[in-house]
Amino acid sequence: MAGLIIILFMVLFLPFLVKKVEHNLEVFLFLMGIAAAAISGMMKPSLIEKALIDPINITLAVLIAGLVCKWGQAQLERLILSISIIVTPRVFFGLTVVILGLVSSIITAIIAAIVLVIIINVLPLDRKSEIKFTVLACFSIGLGAALTPIGEPLATITISKLNTDFFYLVELIGREVIPALMIFGIMTWLLVKPQKSIYSLGAKQKAESYKEIVIRSGKIYLFVMGLTFLGHGFEPLINEYIIGLPPVQLYWLNMISAILDNATLAAAEISPAMEPVTIRAVLLGLIISGGMLIPGNIPNIIAAGKLNITSKEWARFGVPVGLITMAVYYVILFIS
Repeated sequence: MAGLIIILFMVLFLPFLVKKVEHNLEVFLFLMGIAAAAISGMMKPSLIEKALIDPINITLAVLIAGLVCKWGQAQLERLILSISIIVTPRVFFGLTVVILGLVSSIITAIIAAIVLVIIINVLPLDRKSEIKFTVLACFSIGLGAALTPIGEPLATITISKLNTDFFYLVELIGREVIPALMIFGIMTWLLVKPQKSIYSLGAKQKAESYKEIVIRSGKIYLFVMGLTFLGHGFEPLINEYIIGLPPVQLYWLNMISAILDNATLAAAEISPAMEPVTIRAVLLGLIISGGMLIPGNIPNIIAAGKLNITSKEWARFGVPVGLITMAVYYVILFIS
């Protein structure tokens, strides 16, 4: 347990304190994941196989999206700019966050994140606005994707463990999630501003080379592989100290999903024996805090990797937004 706690603190703090770690986050998390799995005794052939297979789909999606962007960059730019001109840029920013959050439950969080990256690469945003737009959109995607079992793995696992129907999560957490998507959209409209006249915008960046696309896809593969090892490596810690706690404590402790795969935590924590109020607290704690740091959710990983957003840049905006959102929902769930 002591070794796992040390690794947990290293994963939490080293990306912010050591520049080499921050610039090589994929390799760092991969090594920490192997260490956690080895120390906990979870490093078995079945886990190695899972770690090799799990990243394949997202890696292929990132690779294909990169190629599509390269081949159709001009057409995509014209389409996005045409739409943004019709509704004005700032309204377009807010609508994008809301709509991507809503449709992510159908098109999956991965595809929604890829669409987000394409949009951001076209729009005229300064660095601060780009980061705010990305973080708020990823919060929205992470929450929205949890509404159906096809949106993201957390929802798939939850439905499977509870043996419930397709719309169970919409009924359970929809009244909390959908207003949050609207609030994130309003925040985007207020905080994200175009850098210059969108009418005079040209191509924002040159198309990536095939080498850059392949390298980025490889980094995503390594990143997700590391998260798989981390999630399973921390299972003894979760089983010892987290499972069985009251809903309020589970809600706040699930902020650990900011650095761990929330699907793994959901698989470990959720049980058919739980009351709906407990399941709601567990799920909301996981999906809200998943937006706070880059490793917390697949959309964060894709967007940050493609847009070169560092751990510090993400946390500087993502942590306050996540904490405020957690506090608001704590009041809604446990006090009101």
